[in-house]
Amino acid sequence: MASPKRRLQGLVAATITPMTEHGEINFSVIGQYVDYLVEEQGVKNIFVNGTTGEGLSLSISERCRVAEEWVTRGRNKLDQIVIHVGALSLKESQELAQHAAKIGADGIAVIAPFFLKPWNKDILVNFLKEVAAAAPALPFYYYHIPALTGVKIRAEELLDGIQEKIPTFQGLKFSDTDLLDFGQCVDQNRQRQFAFLFGVDEHQRGLKSWTFLLSYGSYRMCCFLSSTYNYLGKKTNQMLEAFERKDFSSALNYQFCIQRFINFVVKLGFGVSQTKAVMTLVSGIPMGPPRLPLQKASREFTDHAEAKLKSLDFLSFTDLKDGNLEACS
Repeated sequence: MASPKRRLQGLVAATITPMTEHGEINFSVIGQYVDYLVEEQGVKNIFVNGTTGEGLSLSISERCRVAEEWVTRGRNKLDQIVIHVGALSLKESQELAQHAAKIGADGIAVIAPFFLKPWNKDILVNFLKEVAAAAPALPFYYYHIPALTGVKIRAEELLDGIQEKIPTFQGLKFSDTDLLDFGQCVDQNRQRQFAFLFGVDEHQRGLKSWTFLLSYGSYRMCCFLSSTYNYLGKKTNQMLEAFERKDFSSALNYQFCIQRFINFVVKLGFGVSQTKAVMTLVSGIPMGPPRLPLQKASREFTDHAEAKLKSLDFLSFTDLKDGNLEACS
């Protein structure tokens, strides 16, 4: 894997935790999953045990073993593996951080504790500082997802002076719809080598956010983290490559193609359960059901999603050629 001092860039897949029909983790397919991401989707950075990976529904020992399996299977194949180590308990977060360092992860990320919540910036920073100190050689990322944590401290405020308190701080996983807050994070930290991982699927696919990122001049400062890169990484990479070569028409066509599927499944109801179902359809790797309290995606959802994927040729990975959108109609 890459040196941990290298800044995270490009697409980052929020990995799914494969499970059996009985709710046990299916470790046997993770090696195949790694190869699929690299060879079929062109995605070489991953975020493990986050929301998509049901990290907070796993036991500490399960989280450790999942992280180990990804690091072991990803060695010499993946560029960077960031492990989410957030927990309600400071001691558990520290234990997970130490484990991530021991197994050779490339970074750690922490969500704000969300039962007994930090009520201001200083308290939150103190919590994060204690976790980061447990793995002092690893880059540290804050996982900002206020809709789930209920912790409404603005990311812009949190970043102000944070490296003075947390020297290993490397960036932010921003999973919120407040683009003004995100923009200020980028603008006010241009001189620092922070990685900004924008992580709201629907907004990544929207014209507003891409126009914002590109016109703001922040494209190279940002990387993009999404559950959809598990199966739409190739199309997204094609979009970014078209943008790089200034083929804006093709870039827009790729974007609209992706949007058609995302828009379709969001209307049906889209979450972790549905992500597992779609990944199984596209990759052929069994992701299994989610763990309670989440429910398995309905047969109706799976049937509709499969039909839409076939209509877009996403199941056969058909490329767009010369702006041709026939495969996406």
